[in-house]
Amino acid sequence: MLKWLERALFASRWLLVPFYAALIISLLALLLRLFLHVYEMVLGVFSTSDNDLLLHVLGVIDTTLTASMVILIIFSGYENFVSRVTPEAHDNWPEWMTQINFGGLKLKLLSTITAITAIHLLRAYLEVADGKAADLQWSVLVLLGFAATALLLALGDFVAHKAQAD
Repeated sequence: MLKWLERALFASRWLLVPFYAALIISLLALLLRLFLHVYEMVLGVFSTSDNDLLLHVLGVIDTTLTASMVILIIFSGYENFVSRVTPEAHDNWPEWMTQINFGGLKLKLLSTITAITAIHLLRAYLEVADGKAADLQWSVLVLLGFAATALLLALGDFVAHKAQAD
């Protein structure tokens, strides 16, 4: 009975595969959003203000960072939780994709989320109107919270690696 339960638990990791497939579909949606940003940016390049053009560029950067974060989750999640990937079987497989452990993934995700939050803060700053200053202050606090969390996580990883080395 125990052996069967252990086999079922071990096999249940394959239930994560549909989640990764859904993330691939999410990447396609982000790609469509990217095309929309670029289309609007190119159409308005001669008629919009510098701030509006910058907002479109920030939208492209935001979408790119989000897509990169999804890729990180797909590859490292599959590698860490479902099945090992042999990079030798794929000619152009980036070596780093098989070297991200769960702690590294958390740090990379938090760093990306902090960068995305900073972009949203910059967009809010560029779009700020009278009476919206309080919203901007809350955005700054959220950004500082993410940055502090990322810093503490990095410090914790550093201390853990230092303790393992000793």
